[in-house]
Amino acid sequence: MLQEGNGRVKVFARIRPTAKFAQDMIELLPDRKSINIRCKKDLRRGYINNQILDWKFHLDGVLHNTSQSDVFDECAEDIVTKALTGYNGTILAYGQTGAGKTFTMTGSTEKFQHRGIIPRAIQQIFREIREMREHSISVRISYLEIYNERMFDLLGSLPGVPPTDPSLMAVTEDDDGYTRVKGLSVHQANCEEEALNLLFEGETNRIIGQHSLNKRSSRSHCVFTVHIESHSRVESNTKYVTSKLNFVDLAGSERLGKTLSEGETQVEAMYINKSLTFLEQAVIALGDRRRDHVPFRQSKLTHVLKDSIGGKCNTLLIANIWGEAAHIEETLSTMRFGSRMMNVPSQPAIAEHFDMLRLCKQHEKEIRTLRQELAMHDTLTNRSQISYEPLSESQIHDVREQVKRFLAGELNEIELVNVRQIKETFAQFRVILNSVQSGMEERLKQKSVREDREGATSTAGGKARTLRDDVRVLVGEVDGQGFGVGVSAPGVKPNVSTLLGTRKVKSRGKGKERDSAKSAFQGGVGQTDRQGGDDGQDRPQSPSGQSPTQRAVTPPPKNDAFEEFKQERGSEINRILNQNKDEINDIGATLENREHERLEQGEFRTDDGQIVIDEDEYELLRKIKELKLRYRRDYEELLNTKSEVIYCEKLVSQCRQRLLSEFDIWYAESFLGDDNAAPTIGRVVQVPEDEQEKFDRLQLDLLMEHPDSVPYYNAKMQTERRMHLSGSGGSQKMRRPGAVIATVRNKPPTRLTVT
Repeated sequence: MLQEGNGRVKVFARIRPTAKFAQDMIELLPDRKSINIRCKKDLRRGYINNQILDWKFHLDGVLHNTSQSDVFDECAEDIVTKALTGYNGTILAYGQTGAGKTFTMTGSTEKFQHRGIIPRAIQQIFREIREMREHSISVRISYLEIYNERMFDLLGSLPGVPPTDPSLMAVTEDDDGYTRVKGLSVHQANCEEEALNLLFEGETNRIIGQHSLNKRSSRSHCVFTVHIESHSRVESNTKYVTSKLNFVDLAGSERLGKTLSEGETQVEAMYINKSLTFLEQAVIALGDRRRDHVPFRQSKLTHVLKDSIGGKCNTLLIANIWGEAAHIEETLSTMRFGSRMMNVPSQPAIAEHFDMLRLCKQHEKEIRTLRQELAMHDTLTNRSQISYEPLSESQIHDVREQVKRFLAGELNEIELVNVRQIKETFAQFRVILNSVQSGMEERLKQKSVREDREGATSTAGGKARTLRDDVRVLVGEVDGQGFGVGVSAPGVKPNVSTLLGTRKVKSRGKGKERDSAKSAFQGGVGQTDRQGGDDGQDRPQSPSGQSPTQRAVTPPPKNDAFEEFKQERGSEINRILNQNKDEINDIGATLENREHERLEQGEFRTDDGQIVIDEDEYELLRKIKELKLRYRRDYEELLNTKSEVIYCEKLVSQCRQRLLSEFDIWYAESFLGDDNAAPTIGRVVQVPEDEQEKFDRLQLDLLMEHPDSVPYYNAKMQTERRMHLSGSGGSQKMRRPGAVIATVRNKPPTRLTVT
């Protein structure tokens, strides 16, 4: 299992199995996390050679002679699980050509056990989706290929997908920094089989070619992306989480001086090495905290992976190496890239979003509920004819007039009705205050300009006295504490009692004078009685009517036992499953009625915003959760029983054929004589299995060994059938705009038909 890291990208090294492993040059330490590499001195560089010969690398894990299942459990299982909870994840396969990157990511289609990380991740995603009953999770898939700095949609060949010109595909970024490819199709996958279908369809469109190091070498970078969106069925529906799971199969790096590639293969290698160089430059910049700029836009690969390398994403690199002495330089280069990758910081975070449409509807519903409660409160306190709607223009005008009358001393108090009126009253006070201040400043400016024009020759003291006299005429005496409205003259000061009386702002009871800003508002809230009950059901007895300990002394024939098995155990499991499902539906309907009643009466929430439910509704939720767990267990048992039934039916068919053959032999020996018996016996015994019988036997063995392989083989069969009908299996295509062209068509091997 992948453990929590120290906030950085994790790196694992996987060594390709080989019979020529360079034990004297590559040392694997017992901790399974360290590799020591000792290079031999290159005598071609002369006697004075300061080349570093000893290298030590400490990684998160070294996978040597490890199966595909162990690689997935060690590297990808934890990242896939976290992706379902809202964390982005990226798994990259890096290494030289022929080191096993594609085998690690996709695997081999020859055997189900050899499938790679991507098929196993798809299986885990849909298995956990079936277990997460409290969430509604949708899965969408896209498959991108970058070949010679041009982007192609590997799923563009599916029916119903409009053709896209690769030159029009571009990488875009949103406000949150997430990258998207414009023109790349995204397909919905409702089950494991549909997702595998999309994977196999993209694999057949990949550009591969024959290479000196690999007969079927990937000549392009491929990014298989799983987009996950999860909505909670228990909590608020307005909040949901999204995540993006990237599986990046990078093209292999190579040294042209060693591989001696020519022609188109050489051009492809130059593009591959160039993009991988830009990727390494971006990794070095990310690992250096002093760098402010990261060159993501130097290539299409780095731009696409901008939000997938470190940052808020769970990133893991699998460094594939070829442990032979002939490839020690490429191995050293791969390990050095992995060491640089470990310096990239990573702080994963959940990507939460809010559905604005649902959020607005929820707020509107809550506003209606609060208004009903407020109307009920006003009714109980005998406060009628009160409106809580936004103030109209006429009501705002009335509030303005009341404020002016209050300031002029014509109105002793302003009666307060609701919060909207209070806010509007303060707003009108602010408007009047601002108008007085602006008018006063304007008059002071005009006075100063007039004095300048008159050319007064008085001293500064005289100007100050004139200004104080003018100010005293306007608002009062200057207090000497800075600019202000001043201190009023003794003759114009109002009485203290009168001033306090005019500044009192409080609400009076019934019988006070009502202003024209009030409008009629009456409302009532009805009450709804809540009723509920629990219905019980008795458990039916077993159809056989016998206890498990009662066994017959003589075992019955196999055919009779098989019929009894189908009628008793198989039907009993099916009946229990249906009964459990009906009970779940009944409780679900009761729970919906409870929720509907709670919504009609108004929801109660805690300080944290969580909905408060009563004890009966909580008991129903707990019971339906237990029934769903029981339903899943019964469903798994039913699947196992069905597989046993299929196996028994095959055995019955074989026994029936054997019975007919032995009957022919017995009939020939008993009634036709010895002359006719010998040819019959020879004909029956010497007849070999035909192709269909061999196929059925092989199919049965595979299914009994791996029951989970049914979606895998079904997806392979559908992909091969689609290729056969389109006439594209194994034939080379001419390049045309908008189409994905492969050097060699990646035709999957022979597939098994699974029924």
